[in-house]
Amino acid sequence: MSLPRTAYVSFPPSSGGDLRIAGKLTLPETPAGTKLPAVVICHGSDGVDGRGEFHAGALNAAGIATLEIDMWSARGTARGAAARPRSPAETVPDAFGARQCLTAQPEIDPARIGVMGFSWGGVVTLLCATRRFADACRRETPAFAAHAAFYPVCWAYGVVPALDLTGRTGAPILVQTGEADTYDTPGAGERLAQRLRADGGTGEIAHIAYPGAGHGFDRDRPTQIITDPFSHEGQGGQVEMAFHPQAAEASRTALVDFFRRTLAAAG
Repeated sequence: MSLPRTAYVSFPPSSGGDLRIAGKLTLPETPAGTKLPAVVICHGSDGVDGRGEFHAGALNAAGIATLEIDMWSARGTARGAAARPRSPAETVPDAFGARQCLTAQPEIDPARIGVMGFSWGGVVTLLCATRRFADACRRETPAFAAHAAFYPVCWAYGVVPALDLTGRTGAPILVQTGEADTYDTPGAGERLAQRLRADGGTGEIAHIAYPGAGHGFDRDRPTQIITDPFSHEGQGGQVEMAFHPQAAEASRTALVDFFRRTLAAAG
């Protein structure tokens, strides 16, 4: 079996300006003349930390190209909650810039590009599904065809005005959460999914919760305690990030199944 090809790219956000966003583009081998589906991967507050690679490998094995972006390096931003930009909305143009970069690749099908992300990147992923961002950022390219958000701080939507999710594009959405995630309270992911369904509009809204799993359950690193003002439903405080092997593996399988199905349908 041929190994995927890797290239390191840089591109501007869709909003323009002097920033250059770095990214790792991985292209599975494909017969000449065929076009690949692709997924943009957006990191969490701690930056590129292995979670993207964990899922990218499975997506690549399924014949899906990936572009994992680094939203912090272009801004000279240190990792962590204290150093990130003020709002995930500021980095939504990074994801759409990555989409435009993929559209320019001859191996990629522009109609079959999805987006995914973790925590901060999960918020970006959901904001990309709203018309106010998609219409402002996508320029002449199609909107994202599917969205997969991991533990995207579920309490904040409808509470923080900048994170309003009404007026969506209709592209399918998958949200995966841990029931022990102390950014939220148990059941927050399903409550978010129910609110999105109740908002009306077309498009699948799916949610999977993993009992016993916390924030960053797919981060295969030593347990880490972080402090974030958005945790504990906005009251702030400490959050434990611990690897949960069973949830990580199950979420990766669900992610590949979701993108394989939805991106095929988009084509």
